[in-house]
Amino acid sequence: MNVENEDVLLDLEEEEAAAEEEDEDGETVLELNQVIIPTYGTVPDQQNLHTPEWADFDEKPDSLFFSDGQRRIDFVLVYEDESKKMTHKRSDRKKQKRKRQVYESNLINNGLQLEATRSVLDEKLIFVKVHAPWEVLCAYAEVMHIKLPLQPDDLKTRDSAFNWFSRLFRVDENIIKPEQEFFTAPFEKEHLSNFYIQDKDTFFNPATRSRIVHFILSRVEYATKNNVKKFGINKLLDAGIYKAAFPLHDSSFRHPSTDPDCPSERYLLYKEWAHPKNIFKLQPLDFIRKYYGEKIGIYFAWLGFYTNMLIVAAVVGVGCFLYGCLTKDNCTWSQEVCDPNIGGNIIMCPQCDKVCTYWNLTITCESSKKLCIFDSFGTLVFAVFMGIWVTLFLEFWKRRQAELEYEWDTVEYLEQEEQIRPEYEARCTHVVMNEITQQEEHVPYTACGKCMRMTFCTSAVLFWILLIIASVIGVIVYRLSVFLVFSATLSQHITGTQAIRKYLTPQTATSVTASVISFIVIMILNIIYEKVAIMITDFELPRTQTDYENSLTTKMFLFQFVNYYSSCFYIAFFKGKFVGYPGNPVYWLGKYRNEECDPGGCLLELTTQLAIIVGGKAIWNNIQEVLLPWVKNLIGRYCAAARSEKIVPRWEHDYHLQPIGKLGLFYEYLEMVIQFGFVTLFVASFPLAPLLALINNMLEIRLDAWKMTTQFRRIVPQKAQDIGAWQPIMQGIAILAVVTNAMIIAFTSDMIPRLVYYWSFSVPPYGNHSTYTMKGYINNTLSVFNISDFKNESKPFPPWFGNQTACRYRDFRYPPGHQHQYEHNIYYWHVIAAKLAFIIVMEHVIYFVKFIISYAIPDVSQKTKSKVKREKYLTQKLLHENDLKVVKKTMGKIADKIFKGGGSPFRPKAE
Repeated sequence: MNVENEDVLLDLEEEEAAAEEEDEDGETVLELNQVIIPTYGTVPDQQNLHTPEWADFDEKPDSLFFSDGQRRIDFVLVYEDESKKMTHKRSDRKKQKRKRQVYESNLINNGLQLEATRSVLDEKLIFVKVHAPWEVLCAYAEVMHIKLPLQPDDLKTRDSAFNWFSRLFRVDENIIKPEQEFFTAPFEKEHLSNFYIQDKDTFFNPATRSRIVHFILSRVEYATKNNVKKFGINKLLDAGIYKAAFPLHDSSFRHPSTDPDCPSERYLLYKEWAHPKNIFKLQPLDFIRKYYGEKIGIYFAWLGFYTNMLIVAAVVGVGCFLYGCLTKDNCTWSQEVCDPNIGGNIIMCPQCDKVCTYWNLTITCESSKKLCIFDSFGTLVFAVFMGIWVTLFLEFWKRRQAELEYEWDTVEYLEQEEQIRPEYEARCTHVVMNEITQQEEHVPYTACGKCMRMTFCTSAVLFWILLIIASVIGVIVYRLSVFLVFSATLSQHITGTQAIRKYLTPQTATSVTASVISFIVIMILNIIYEKVAIMITDFELPRTQTDYENSLTTKMFLFQFVNYYSSCFYIAFFKGKFVGYPGNPVYWLGKYRNEECDPGGCLLELTTQLAIIVGGKAIWNNIQEVLLPWVKNLIGRYCAAARSEKIVPRWEHDYHLQPIGKLGLFYEYLEMVIQFGFVTLFVASFPLAPLLALINNMLEIRLDAWKMTTQFRRIVPQKAQDIGAWQPIMQGIAILAVVTNAMIIAFTSDMIPRLVYYWSFSVPPYGNHSTYTMKGYINNTLSVFNISDFKNESKPFPPWFGNQTACRYRDFRYPPGHQHQYEHNIYYWHVIAAKLAFIIVMEHVIYFVKFIISYAIPDVSQKTKSKVKREKYLTQKLLHENDLKVVKKTMGKIADKIFKGGGSPFRPKAE
């Protein structure tokens, strides 16, 4: 079908669709003689809908221009030809077509230029290419307060002392040339001559052009219904009127563009950044920012900085781990557990009612040896170090972030550039008085309405957090009930010699299965809550995109915090702490006997839980984020290759890539911040966590880069001043980490009881040794219970072998026959006092050091402050003083004319 015939058909269908829409549901299409673009004026009167130009594909697969080869493609819209759709009613198809036509006409009225081309591979698809002319770019750059170059940066910078070393890991400057630095200022069209314009075609780079076009696409209207305006590309995408909207990649990632004028930045990014061979290279952050925008750039800058800081933590953690390995053979209390004459003669009480039997202490020999590695003095040193490390990381990141804010022109972004969200703008129906300007302004809700919205949103978030806590309680009940089953199935006998019995204990089986179930519950609730959090935030209606993302981030992280960390907090601080003693155990809900720790202690169980959740999450995320897009793209390429061997244009290649999700980088940040929490909150239980995080992050950087460069469409470039709400979230984790690690050392590990025994109870008046020693520690810390004191509901079924009348259990209580039998003894109160004293001292010392570090390290370096002042000075000089000079020059000419004129009233009188 040729273009002329198609246009005639379009006109006929437009008239039919308009009449049918008004008859069916009263939806009136916007009259084009009064198309209001929010805040930015009225479109001139028009009588007919404007339609895009039609052009055939010119067989140039790498072309980034319209068919004339002059106008650059800044954005691409994709829709399915309504006349060839078979999935909707004819009336629905006509409505969709009318909305699309009105929308495209309004885009043209806003100054954008459109060109439509039919798909090479699928005749139903039509690609609408969008170009923004120079006048439109200038107008909206001023509206959006975009900072653009004034003149080259003339401040001299001194190379760092480590510059020679970092050069070894940098990208070759001959391949990716360093970006020239400029002093910048918000664009003003009337001061156009003051800006550094060498070429109009390159003054606005592709990322800025796409950002401006997306700004227009998000605000152009296409219909009104019941006096409510409908506008924006996002709603059209949700309604299925358009199938996709995206800016173009500039080339294939496999080879450079055949166009000699194309810089092939995507190819260079893949070759020098995303390829696995670059795993030890520094990232070309300026180049990433140039191609993807500041929001992507700041994420990779933060991830790279975090990974570099992990190197120090990993080295110290490995050192503490090696210290534990080297000293485990000198671990006296572990030797006593494994000694057949000491641990072999100690019979332990059953750990559950009826089905559990007595067991020998020596079965915990292997776990006690492992515990010596992690529960050592090195762990205490490492916990203190990590409390200081996290402060150094956050403070140095603030400095690095301040440098990037200046270099990437986002210092005053939130105050100057960020625009109101179109969704917020459309709801502004209430009029209030601005306290500052004393002028009327429109808001979407009254103070009472805002209060009600916040109350509803807070209640919804709390409800879901309580739902997570309920699921955690369900997993705990599972632990308590299934432990009885495993105890009966995995029977333990004192005389048993099975090798598997050393590892597959009822406690271990319960812990592993509960961890797997907990992981599955976490993932299911995660999928559900994502949709709920978006709905709540949409209802809350934040004013700007930054406010929206921060609000959503806070809600999601509160949920994820409870979701991921609750089971770890339970094992670390609750499990095995309130169990009573064999003659009087504590029951949950009056039915389930409270769970005791694994015979090796809860510290090893906490390490197991961390390994399963962190490892499972990493595998799941890699499958979800990398493997699935790769498989989808692979299937898409295979189907396309099977259909045709034709030359395919760049926009069609990009269309078959995967779209970035609505939450953008949220899950990338969340993955890393959750990992940051595991590395800091529970590091006292696993000093190798920073090393594993370092290895994971080195791979994560390249996987994210590979995924973004090869598997996804080009992301719409966006500005970002910082990492948003993640910064205060990490600061909160850093404060909490000091408390959790102090409590893990005090209450989960046995370090404090060992120190109390060594310094107080190994020598008189409480001990029998003449010198401080750890000998006798095991016997001293296991209390005695008379088996005749078992209650009927707790008495074990298996018979008692031997002629012994007592068993032992982990606690500090008086023995049977004592006047205070089974009550806490003096050792218990010494240990409690020592634990509380340790927590207070450790917290105050670390917090004091954190305060000193925060005070000593300024958030903005002196070099960055000087650059900011220099830029403000130049802005004032170039943009304002030049105006004054023009005014003075003009006034001088007027004065000369006045004095030269014969009839001037200012001429001096002749004497």
